[in-house]
Amino acid sequence: MWNYEKRLQFPVNIKETCPKTASLIISQFGGPDGELAASMRYLSQRYSMPCKEVGGLLTDIGTEELGHLEMVCAIIYQLTKNLSVEQAKTAGFDAYYIDHTTALWPTAAAGVPFNACEFQSKGDAITDLVEDLAAEQKARTTYDNLIRIIPNPDVREPLKFLRAREVVHFQRFGEALEKIKSNLNSKNFYYYNPEFDKQFVKNNMQ
Repeated sequence: MWNYEKRLQFPVNIKETCPKTASLIISQFGGPDGELAASMRYLSQRYSMPCKEVGGLLTDIGTEELGHLEMVCAIIYQLTKNLSVEQAKTAGFDAYYIDHTTALWPTAAAGVPFNACEFQSKGDAITDLVEDLAAEQKARTTYDNLIRIIPNPDVREPLKFLRAREVVHFQRFGEALEKIKSNLNSKNFYYYNPEFDKQFVKNNMQ
């Protein structure tokens, strides 16, 4: 169960309507390396993780990613809330406008809608944590690209905060991977699945 706190993790106060910017940032809502995929990835992977501490970390980070999703949606909403039809046309936001007006809907900047193939839950602790490390780096790269291309400081500051959190998550997942590896009784921990092949696990890791 979650307790909802009615504030953003970092303030979003955007003064100017800019559908072009919104059409780029929306990739961090429903794109391949966005916050929706991140939250679903970690909150799904946590159940079969053989170490409760790492499962708890996935719960914590997955929950924070929901907060990041809320920030991204707030940015997109504020960039489009006073949108005119003419602005939608001139900014190339008209196709999205036709289908959704200014409602929030998960899609990539390239126009590909979100689907469950954007994330993986494999049921193998090593496999999932390596994916999580890659996911955080890909998200950081996407934020890097957005920060490079967007000049508005009202948009850049929350993006910088989100980028910094991706770095922290990468570090935490690196620590979690080392913890899982240290509990495996094998010279090569890539030989088997520590979640499924229980007989190979040195400790019960509970």
